[in-house]
Amino acid sequence: QVHLMESGGGLVQPGGSLRLSCVASGFAFSKFAMSWYRQHPGKERELVAVISGDGSSTNYADFVKGRFAISRDNAKNTVDLQMNILKPEDTAVYYCYAKVQVQNNRWYDFWGQGTQVTVSA
Repeated sequence: QVHLMESGGGLVQPGGSLRLSCVASGFAFSKFAMSWYRQHPGKERELVAVISGDGSSTNYADFVKGRFAISRDNAKNTVDLQMNILKPEDTAVYYCYAKVQVQNNRWYDFWGQGTQVTVSA
């Protein structure tokens, strides 16, 4: 079955860095784009970054451009989010996401369990 699992969250000071990682299983990882989302309490989940299946194309939300970088390693079935120059407003639960076509040819949304990032002095 499809499974996504994030790791790497924690507490960091403003201006600091964290690297999040997501390991995927249960599907042809390199055929599908992967994304990172985040969610503040009481607000909609928002897209942070997306990377194409082969890693050649990326897209970022305006609020992280120049600070965050998404990457993937298709040999390890992982997608990472390098977060630099972190701000208090980056505090959120971060989720790994994939839209995957499974054997019945239907598309499904899959989410990791989330990892907490807290940016505070």
